[in-house]
Amino acid sequence: MNTTQKHLSISDIANDILLLKNGGGALVLQVSAVNFGLLSDREQVAIIGSFAQMLNSLSFSIQIVIHSERLNLSSYLEVLDKAQKAQANPLLSQMITEYKQFIQSTVKENEVLDKKFYIVIPLFSLELGLVSSKINLEQKIKTVLLPRRDQIIRQLARIGLKATQLSKQKLIEVFYNIYNGERVEKPISQPVNPHDLAVRLRNPQPIQSNRINQPSKPVNQQPIVAQPPIQSGQAAKTHPFVVEELEE
Repeated sequence: MNTTQKHLSISDIANDILLLKNGGGALVLQVSAVNFGLLSDREQVAIIGSFAQMLNSLSFSIQIVIHSERLNLSSYLEVLDKAQKAQANPLLSQMITEYKQFIQSTVKENEVLDKKFYIVIPLFSLELGLVSSKINLEQKIKTVLLPRRDQIIRQLARIGLKATQLSKQKLIEVFYNIYNGERVEKPISQPVNPHDLAVRLRNPQPIQSNRINQPSKPVNQQPIVAQPPIQSGQAAKTHPFVVEELEE
Protein backbone atom coordinates (compact mmCIF):
# COMPACT_ATOMS: atom_id res chain seq x y z
CA MET A 1 0.00 0.00 0.00
CA ASN A 2 1.38 3.36 -1.00
CA THR A 3 1.72 5.91 1.77
CA THR A 4 2.62 9.57 1.91
CA GLN A 5 5.96 8.74 3.50
CA LYS A 6 7.12 7.07 0.30
CA HIS A 7 6.76 10.35 -1.57
CA LEU A 8 8.63 12.36 1.05
CA SER A 9 12.36 12.90 0.81
CA ILE A 10 12.70 12.77 4.61
CA SER A 11 13.93 9.59 6.22
CA ASP A 12 14.07 10.66 9.87
CA ILE A 13 14.24 13.62 12.28
CA ALA A 14 17.14 13.61 14.73
CA ASN A 15 18.14 16.44 17.06
CA ASP A 16 15.53 18.72 15.41
CA ILE A 17 17.27 18.24 12.04
CA LEU A 18 15.73 16.63 8.97
CA LEU A 19 17.66 13.64 7.62
CA LEU A 20 17.04 13.17 3.90
CA LYS A 21 16.92 9.90 2.00
CA ASN A 22 19.65 11.00 -0.40
CA GLY A 23 22.15 11.34 2.47
CA GLY A 24 21.78 15.07 3.11
CA GLY A 25 20.06 17.07 5.82
CA ALA A 26 18.08 20.23 6.40
CA LEU A 27 17.23 22.61 9.21
CA VAL A 28 14.02 24.69 9.38
CA LEU A 29 13.66 28.13 11.01
CA GLN A 30 10.36 29.86 11.62
CA VAL A 31 10.64 33.62 11.11
CA SER A 32 8.40 36.32 12.52
CA ALA A 33 6.62 38.76 10.22
CA VAL A 34 6.73 42.54 9.92
CA ASN A 35 3.95 44.81 8.62
CA PHE A 36 5.91 46.29 5.74
CA GLY A 37 3.04 48.50 4.54
CA LEU A 38 2.84 50.46 7.79
CA LEU A 39 6.51 51.43 7.74
CA SER A 40 7.78 54.73 6.43
CA ASP A 41 9.70 54.98 3.16
CA ARG A 42 13.01 55.29 4.98
CA GLU A 43 12.31 52.21 7.12
CA GLN A 44 11.26 50.19 4.08
CA VAL A 45 14.46 51.08 2.24
CA ALA A 46 16.52 50.19 5.33
CA ILE A 47 14.87 46.76 5.65
CA ILE A 48 15.32 46.01 1.94
CA GLY A 49 18.98 47.02 2.11
CA SER A 50 19.64 44.94 5.22
CA PHE A 51 17.93 41.91 3.69
CA ALA A 52 19.99 42.28 0.50
CA GLN A 53 23.17 42.47 2.56
CA MET A 54 22.18 39.28 4.39
CA LEU A 55 21.66 37.41 1.12
CA ASN A 56 24.96 38.64 -0.30
CA SER A 57 26.85 37.59 2.83
CA LEU A 58 25.74 33.94 2.63
CA SER A 59 28.12 31.36 1.25
CA PHE A 60 25.47 28.61 1.21
CA SER A 61 22.00 28.21 -0.24
CA ILE A 62 18.73 28.73 1.63
CA GLN A 63 15.06 28.24 0.80
CA ILE A 64 12.28 30.68 1.77
CA VAL A 65 8.91 28.99 2.26
CA ILE A 66 5.57 30.80 2.83
CA HIS A 67 2.78 28.55 4.06
CA SER A 68 -0.81 29.83 4.05
CA GLU A 69 -3.62 28.06 5.86
CA ARG A 70 -7.19 28.96 6.60
CA LEU A 71 -7.61 30.35 10.09
CA ASN A 72 -10.12 28.61 12.34
CA LEU A 73 -11.68 31.02 14.84
CA SER A 74 -14.09 28.62 16.51
CA SER A 75 -12.24 28.59 19.81
CA TYR A 76 -12.01 32.39 19.79
CA LEU A 77 -15.78 32.65 19.26
CA GLU A 78 -16.31 30.30 22.19
CA VAL A 79 -14.27 32.60 24.40
CA LEU A 80 -16.43 35.53 23.28
CA ASP A 81 -19.57 33.55 24.17
CA LYS A 82 -18.29 32.89 27.66
CA ALA A 83 -17.27 36.51 28.08
CA GLN A 84 -20.72 37.67 26.96
CA LYS A 85 -22.50 35.36 29.40
CA ALA A 86 -20.22 36.35 32.28
CA GLN A 87 -20.62 40.07 31.68
CA ALA A 88 -22.96 41.74 34.19
CA ASN A 89 -22.93 45.14 32.51
CA PRO A 90 -25.67 45.12 29.79
CA LEU A 91 -23.86 47.74 27.70
CA LEU A 92 -20.61 45.77 27.61
CA SER A 93 -22.55 42.57 26.94
CA GLN A 94 -24.17 44.18 23.89
CA MET A 95 -20.79 45.39 22.64
CA ILE A 96 -19.34 41.85 22.90
CA THR A 97 -22.34 40.49 20.97
CA GLU A 98 -21.88 43.04 18.17
CA TYR A 99 -18.15 42.31 18.01
CA LYS A 100 -18.85 38.58 17.74
CA GLN A 101 -21.29 39.21 14.89
CA PHE A 102 -18.66 41.33 13.14
CA ILE A 103 -16.08 38.51 13.40
CA GLN A 104 -18.57 35.94 12.09
CA SER A 105 -19.55 38.09 9.10
CA THR A 106 -15.90 38.81 8.30
CA VAL A 107 -15.00 35.11 8.31
CA LYS A 108 -18.09 34.27 6.24
CA GLU A 109 -17.56 36.90 3.54
CA ASN A 110 -13.75 36.80 3.39
CA GLU A 111 -11.23 34.01 3.57
CA VAL A 112 -9.08 34.68 6.62
CA LEU A 113 -5.63 33.19 6.13
CA ASP A 114 -2.76 32.72 8.51
CA LYS A 115 0.64 33.01 6.85
CA LYS A 116 3.76 31.50 8.32
CA PHE A 117 7.29 32.10 7.06
CA TYR A 118 10.09 29.55 7.14
CA ILE A 119 13.73 29.46 6.10
CA VAL A 120 15.12 26.08 5.19
CA ILE A 121 18.90 25.57 5.37
CA PRO A 122 19.70 22.49 3.27
CA LEU A 123 22.87 20.44 3.28
CA PHE A 124 23.49 18.32 0.21
CA SER A 125 25.12 14.92 0.24
CA LEU A 126 27.92 16.14 -2.03
CA GLU A 127 29.01 18.57 0.69
CA LEU A 128 29.26 15.77 3.26
CA GLY A 129 31.29 13.34 1.21
CA LEU A 130 31.68 9.73 2.33
CA VAL A 131 30.56 8.95 5.87
CA SER A 132 31.20 5.62 7.54
CA SER A 133 28.09 5.29 9.73
CA LYS A 134 24.73 6.90 10.39
CA ILE A 135 25.90 8.29 13.72
CA ASN A 136 28.84 10.02 12.05
CA LEU A 137 26.50 11.34 9.36
CA GLU A 138 24.16 12.90 11.93
CA GLN A 139 27.06 14.43 13.81
CA LYS A 140 28.58 15.88 10.64
CA ILE A 141 25.26 17.35 9.51
CA LYS A 142 24.79 18.93 12.91
CA THR A 143 28.31 20.35 12.90
CA VAL A 144 27.81 22.02 9.53
CA LEU A 145 24.23 23.28 9.92
CA LEU A 146 24.37 24.79 13.42
CA PRO A 147 26.90 27.55 12.53
CA ARG A 148 24.82 28.38 9.46
CA ARG A 149 21.72 28.57 11.63
CA ASP A 150 23.39 30.97 14.06
CA GLN A 151 24.54 33.19 11.18
CA ILE A 152 21.01 33.40 9.75
CA ILE A 153 19.52 34.22 13.16
CA ARG A 154 22.04 37.02 13.74
CA GLN A 155 21.48 38.52 10.30
CA LEU A 156 17.69 38.45 10.69
CA ALA A 157 17.93 40.06 14.12
CA ARG A 158 19.58 43.08 12.49
CA ILE A 159 16.46 43.51 10.34
CA GLY A 160 14.18 43.18 13.35
CA LEU A 161 13.00 39.64 12.63
CA LYS A 162 13.08 36.82 15.14
CA ALA A 163 13.96 33.32 13.94
CA THR A 164 13.63 30.13 15.97
CA GLN A 165 14.50 26.58 15.03
CA LEU A 166 11.57 24.19 14.83
CA SER A 167 11.68 21.23 17.18
CA LYS A 168 10.88 17.66 16.15
CA GLN A 169 7.28 17.94 17.30
CA LYS A 170 6.80 21.24 15.45
CA LEU A 171 8.28 19.79 12.28
CA ILE A 172 5.86 16.87 12.40
CA GLU A 173 2.92 19.25 12.83
CA VAL A 174 4.06 21.45 9.94
CA PHE A 175 4.39 18.56 7.48
CA TYR A 176 1.12 17.04 8.68
CA ASN A 177 -0.72 20.33 8.05
CA ILE A 178 0.86 20.71 4.61
CA TYR A 179 -0.04 17.22 3.36
CA ASN A 180 -3.43 16.91 5.08
CA GLY A 181 -5.06 20.16 4.02
CA GLU A 182 -6.99 22.28 6.49
CA ARG A 183 -6.13 21.92 10.11
CA VAL A 184 -8.92 21.32 12.60
CA GLU A 185 -8.33 23.61 15.50
CA LYS A 186 -8.53 21.91 18.87
CA PRO A 187 -10.86 23.39 21.47
CA ILE A 188 -9.43 25.07 24.51
CA SER A 189 -8.56 22.33 26.97
CA GLN A 190 -8.27 24.53 30.03
CA PRO A 191 -11.61 25.67 31.46
CA VAL A 192 -12.20 29.40 31.46
CA ASN A 193 -13.42 30.96 34.67
CA PRO A 194 -16.32 33.35 33.90
CA HIS A 195 -15.19 35.67 36.70
CA ASP A 196 -11.91 36.21 34.88
CA LEU A 197 -13.75 37.34 31.74
CA ALA A 198 -16.00 39.86 33.45
CA VAL A 199 -15.07 43.51 33.09
CA ARG A 200 -15.35 45.36 36.36
CA LEU A 201 -15.63 49.12 36.48
CA ARG A 202 -14.26 51.01 39.41
CA ASN A 203 -16.87 52.82 41.46
CA PRO A 204 -16.09 56.50 42.06
CA GLN A 205 -15.16 57.30 45.64
CA PRO A 206 -17.84 59.46 47.35
CA ILE A 207 -16.75 62.85 48.57
CA GLN A 208 -16.95 63.19 52.30
CA SER A 209 -19.39 65.89 53.42
CA ASN A 210 -17.18 67.20 56.18
CA ARG A 211 -14.63 68.35 53.61
CA ILE A 212 -17.06 70.44 51.63
CA ASN A 213 -17.87 72.94 54.37
CA GLN A 214 -14.30 73.33 55.49
CA PRO A 215 -12.96 76.78 54.61
CA SER A 216 -9.96 76.79 52.40
CA LYS A 217 -6.70 77.78 53.96
CA PRO A 218 -5.45 81.21 52.98
CA VAL A 219 -2.57 81.22 50.62
CA ASN A 220 0.44 83.18 51.68
CA GLN A 221 1.10 85.58 48.88
CA GLN A 222 4.27 87.50 48.48
CA PRO A 223 3.84 91.29 48.49
CA ILE A 224 4.11 92.90 45.08
CA VAL A 225 6.92 95.37 44.91
CA ALA A 226 6.44 98.17 42.44
CA GLN A 227 9.23 98.51 39.91
CA PRO A 228 10.61 102.02 39.38
CA PRO A 229 9.93 103.56 35.98
CA ILE A 230 12.49 103.10 33.28
CA GLN A 231 14.45 106.22 32.59
CA SER A 232 15.20 107.18 29.05
CA GLY A 233 18.95 106.89 29.57
CA GLN A 234 18.82 103.39 31.09
CA ALA A 235 19.26 100.25 29.05
CA ALA A 236 16.18 98.15 28.57
CA LYS A 237 18.01 94.94 29.45
CA THR A 238 18.42 96.00 33.09
CA HIS A 239 14.65 95.88 33.54
CA PRO A 240 13.27 92.47 32.51
CA PHE A 241 9.76 92.16 31.19
CA VAL A 242 7.55 90.84 34.04
CA VAL A 243 4.10 89.31 33.53
CA GLU A 244 1.93 89.27 36.63
CA GLU A 245 -1.29 87.26 36.97
CA LEU A 246 -4.27 89.41 37.83
CA GLU A 247 -6.52 88.26 40.64
CA GLU A 248 -10.23 87.98 40.02
